[in-house]
Amino acid sequence: MSVELILWLFSFASVMVLIGLTAYQASPTAPPFASLNSSPRDRRLICLSDLEYDYINPYDSSSRINAVVLIEYALQGALCASFLLTLHWFPFLVMAPVTYYHVKLYLARKHLVDVTEIFRQLSGEKKYRMIKLAFYFCLFIITIYRLVMTAVMLFIDEDINLTCTLQTPVSKEHSWLEPVRPQLNALPPSCEKEDEPVS
Repeated sequence: MSVELILWLFSFASVMVLIGLTAYQASPTAPPFASLNSSPRDRRLICLSDLEYDYINPYDSSSRINAVVLIEYALQGALCASFLLTLHWFPFLVMAPVTYYHVKLYLARKHLVDVTEIFRQLSGEKKYRMIKLAFYFCLFIITIYRLVMTAVMLFIDEDINLTCTLQTPVSKEHSWLEPVRPQLNALPPSCEKEDEPVS
């Protein structure tokens, strides 16, 4: 398997986890169909929306959010570093400002939600997480495009390499190719080496 394909598979899985973690912290709308007498396990575990509609107390909400913030920051930083190390400049430059902002929040000790300030910061925290969710969805589109493109290019390269291998003269180690040789002779000679220009 190609290193490029492994990178984009890792990116796909990472972005899906980042979307899940961010959606866990904030939801665009509260569940209007959730009845008030249903148990907390029946409701969705979307922390800020549950807090806003008083389904959960501030301590539980902030502890659930704070439990996943460091995981989100570490995964997003690892993804950004993997793009840098593999010299994929566009995804790296897209993710670098968010990584910088996460590092800045972490070093200033402002990455955790304060249980005493959570009601005052609720609308700002929801907007912040909704913007991050939109960012991760854009990153998801980029990642899925590059994953499909890499898989198709890898498949085409493997197909061309197989065709080139099959068009070479049969030796003793390739005697198993003899039954398909007539079909291969009908293929265009795309694997022949071109003459190098003489300078």
